[in-house]
Amino acid sequence: MKTMYWENNLLYLLDQTILPYEEEYLVCGTYQDVITAIKTMVVRGAPAIGVAAAFGMALASLDGEDLEKAATEMKNARPTAVNLSWAVNRVMAAHNPVDEAILMYEEDRETNRRIGKHGATLIRDGDTILTHCNAGALACVDYGTALGVIRAANEEGKNISVVCDETRPVLQGARLSVWEMQKENIPVKLIVDGAAGRLMQEGQINKVIIGADRVAKGGIANKIGSLMVSLAAKHFSVPFYVAAPLSTFDYENNIYDIEIEERDSVEVLSFAGCQAAPFGTEVRNPSFDVVPSDLITGIITEDGIVDPF
Repeated sequence: MKTMYWENNLLYLLDQTILPYEEEYLVCGTYQDVITAIKTMVVRGAPAIGVAAAFGMALASLDGEDLEKAATEMKNARPTAVNLSWAVNRVMAAHNPVDEAILMYEEDRETNRRIGKHGATLIRDGDTILTHCNAGALACVDYGTALGVIRAANEEGKNISVVCDETRPVLQGARLSVWEMQKENIPVKLIVDGAAGRLMQEGQINKVIIGADRVAKGGIANKIGSLMVSLAAKHFSVPFYVAAPLSTFDYENNIYDIEIEERDSVEVLSFAGCQAAPFGTEVRNPSFDVVPSDLITGIITEDGIVDPF
């Protein structure tokens, strides 16, 4: 399973908008192609967006584009995930953008395995772990952050199972996380988003592990629905962990001051071409939640498990 790969100065992105029904790669030959792929969620997940943006800047360099202009456009593609601007700035400072993007690709693979190794120490044999959205291999170059922890525990021979929230409105949990777990032969069950609290109330969940699009002062930003999961976990004394690389950390901003992306209302009003609400219905579609630090048990990084700040 490759989320992306670089070949003959072209970026190939696994189209996550059509998974798990079809497995096709979108070919990006310009930085504008990468921006479109990020905006339309062909590629998604903070680490994957960052590396894709790095390759987008490499394409801009190869094409002789105005790199400052390309960088500004790339950073605006999806504003909440800090990895995007981090990656663009890193490539802009590099002597060779292509080599730097390839290096970041390889680093992400190693980073995720280190996150998995640290996080697996938290998992006990027999645990059932709930996760929200998709923070797996599809959200990164490889292996994953939250699902990387689950993979690592499984590789150690621990008998674990996973519960995936469906993650409305575009069902990253149902379409992507379940698909990844099935490919790994890890026992998995799918629930609607609103059922997470019920399963915790029943004592069916031992731990929650999610990813993050930004870690900042006061908390984290992650897919919409994460806040309700964290509140239920706090109430029912279920440990709530965030798995995220250090590239996701924003030490300058308060989490409540960042821009929370709002997406098109069509994502809520319909799915797979079927209308789900009356025409003309007003919609709010924030893509991310803010989970405050006091609801987070710990943050699993490539350098170990740290407290929120």
